[in-house]
Amino acid sequence: MITVNGTLGIGLYWRGGQILELAGPLAAVLAFSLVGLLCWAVMQCITEMLCIWPIPGAMSVFVSEFVDAELGIAVGIAYWFSYAVAFGALIATLAAEFDFWTGTGGNKVLDGSVIYLAIPLLLVATNALGVKAYGWIEVVAGTIKIMFLVAIAGILIAINVGAGRQGYIGAKNWSSAKVFDSDAADKWCIAFLMCLSLATFAYIGIEIVAASALESAPDPKQGAGGTQATESQVSPGPNVWLVANTIMFSTKYICVLATVAYSLSGLLVSFDIPWNHCHLPRLSWINRTTHPDCDASTVIPANTTSAIVAIAVDSGLPHLADITNVFLVFTCISCAGTMLYVASRVLFGLTSRLDGGASQPWHLRLLAWLGRTSRHGVPVRAMIFSAVAFIWVPFLQLRGGTDTTRPTGLFIETMAQMSSVAVVIVWASQVLAFIRYYRCIKRHKEVLQKQETPRLSRFNREDPTDYPYRSHAQPVLAYMALVGCLFILLVANGAFLWKGFHKFPFLSGYLFLIAFVVLWIFLKVVRGAKWRFVDLSNPTKVVRKLRKLHDIRLAAA
Repeated sequence: MITVNGTLGIGLYWRGGQILELAGPLAAVLAFSLVGLLCWAVMQCITEMLCIWPIPGAMSVFVSEFVDAELGIAVGIAYWFSYAVAFGALIATLAAEFDFWTGTGGNKVLDGSVIYLAIPLLLVATNALGVKAYGWIEVVAGTIKIMFLVAIAGILIAINVGAGRQGYIGAKNWSSAKVFDSDAADKWCIAFLMCLSLATFAYIGIEIVAASALESAPDPKQGAGGTQATESQVSPGPNVWLVANTIMFSTKYICVLATVAYSLSGLLVSFDIPWNHCHLPRLSWINRTTHPDCDASTVIPANTTSAIVAIAVDSGLPHLADITNVFLVFTCISCAGTMLYVASRVLFGLTSRLDGGASQPWHLRLLAWLGRTSRHGVPVRAMIFSAVAFIWVPFLQLRGGTDTTRPTGLFIETMAQMSSVAVVIVWASQVLAFIRYYRCIKRHKEVLQKQETPRLSRFNREDPTDYPYRSHAQPVLAYMALVGCLFILLVANGAFLWKGFHKFPFLSGYLFLIAFVVLWIFLKVVRGAKWRFVDLSNPTKVVRKLRKLHDIRLAAA
């Protein structure tokens, strides 16, 4: 449910309409389906490693151990940044949802005191609870969000069936399925590439199981009846398999759930609202004056409403628009709480194994201080730091607004969009780590079997019980996933610039990518590291490395 809350976020209700406006109904379904397939491929790679080592900071550790130590640190920082900044961005988005009731620009007193201050404090307080209490909050919130999703799908179908105009709209949209916004792109294929980038933003959170797997699972050091487990029980004891099954269930079915939800949402929206409707969310940085289907005097605002709310308004049903907007507000708040949870666990994973002794430099002692938990086992210090890091960003809207043609609006929107770039970088790095891990254990399979290294018998078909999960079609699937991630980062994100240079898409698409490379180079220089990947050719060192990961798993549990 933590993963459900993180994945089924506000993108579910905003991106479908935005993609429909940008490239028509075919893109609204196809973009979500293809990106969902990419996410499934990425999660296959992550799941296989995570079932063996459900450890804190797994995203960073896997890259450090199988690719490059400095790259692993950079990936951990990028992963923390993506969720910490997403927390602040969702609080800013929450104010935009309240604008539906308070009017464009909102109420500054309400925004400043309640939305930007009281709600974040409430989310910090709930995140400070023990994982059992917090977990139940996520279960309830996730259940409500799934119920909302079913209810909204039912509403969209009912509106379409109950009104002849909606049926006409769907037929008209799909009669020319490859329409596109000519202000944004010259061809449908270019607009579709933009849609792939937009759809990727909606899937942020699909890998959250990596942050919550160990904390939400049974203690693998405990044997039957709560007794301390021996090494033989730990691998491959029954609790270990329960942990693996929990991870496999989450990664298999939540990814499918998200793909179906997003694709179905795009399809249903395309049946109920014209693709060029005045109030569909659109690219705010495109220069526009009037809309072809609106009155000539109608000025199109930069910030438009969600497609779901626009459909509810057009339906004429009393209070339906208010009800659907309540759905969006609840989704935004619950998703923000999950973003803070993930950011705190990622930061804890990065800092928990640091030596904070008096002989260490001050900055390492400070980072090690963040890697401590409360008496309830909650990394409160890391959580509060993650909340404070970017919670000031929404307050900028009180003075500067959200117009991306102005510096304040440009900065806020750029920060929000960069979170998706950071996550795709993390996805690509995990796939690369899996490729090197796969090649490593295949190369040394005889040595691993001879030395009886536990839980690594991937290629031993005679004893399939020692390996928790074998992902499908490997390593071909991993290579395809890596190419897909790089395509999103380098090509799809760049499609926004093909009709003309604009500051916002350039900064949101490439600023963090550049910063990430600079950070990696900086870490290499400061640490005096060699410019090559970790050596996985020596079987003795490989066995030692894999047993080290087993030790981390046991120590963390």
